[in-house]
Amino acid sequence: MTTPDEVLDCLGQRCPLPVIALARRLPSLPVGAVIRVLADDPAAAVDIPAWCRMRQQEFLGAAPGSGYDVRRST
Repeated sequence: MTTPDEVLDCLGQRCPLPVIALARRLPSLPVGAVIRVLADDPAAAVDIPAWCRMRQQEFLGAAPGSGYDVRRST
């Protein structure tokens, strides 16, 4: 399991708010850093991987506790 460099708590937020929060926070992290987005909206399971594909970021997969790990690629 990956240990995240940062955790972004978006629990209770409806999509697209977790994706928007990820898009705002990721650029301030160094390339290679892993951010865990905590999101309990079922749409996040589709929206976060799709956003990663569109933005050329690495989706590492689901994490414990309604989390999704993303590694900054660029």
